[in-house]
Amino acid sequence: MILKLARTPAIYLVGFMGSGKTTVGRLLADRLGWSFVDLDTEIETEQGMPIAEIFDRHGEEQFRKLETEALRRRVRLVQTGRPMVVALGGGAFAQASNYELVENNGVTVWLDCPVRVAWRRVEADSGRPLARDQQRFEALYEARRASYACADYRIEAAADDPQCWVEALLALPIF
Repeated sequence: MILKLARTPAIYLVGFMGSGKTTVGRLLADRLGWSFVDLDTEIETEQGMPIAEIFDRHGEEQFRKLETEALRRRVRLVQTGRPMVVALGGGAFAQASNYELVENNGVTVWLDCPVRVAWRRVEADSGRPLARDQQRFEALYEARRASYACADYRIEAAADDPQCWVEALLALPIF
């Protein structure tokens, strides 16, 4: 295991909405015997409302503040030696402050999913406020790719078998 991961045992899954972060995160955490956290689900639980409602009532800026605070709490747990796999929301890694938090406290892995596959996976999900319009979705996808490319590792996430992605993650030179 690389020193960075031994010191702060966390794997942060980053990527666009629909890339499979939650599905892969659960499977990976199970294989490693680590805790799993979906940051969006944690925020929904804390706020008592879905992400879409947070966006509608309070706006994206307020949501991003909640997201950073939730991530900061998780990073503090990792710093105490609690190993976990964390699925970040699609926009979390694109925020400079969040990038700095995770970059220094674990390993980041980008699940790189083609935009057409991501759209197919989320188009019917009304709970995704940034996936209500396909053109905006595609523009946001392109805008965030450069941020995702800053992750420590990249896994191709186009196939529909998340177990393949888990195997690819376990084959990374971080273990």
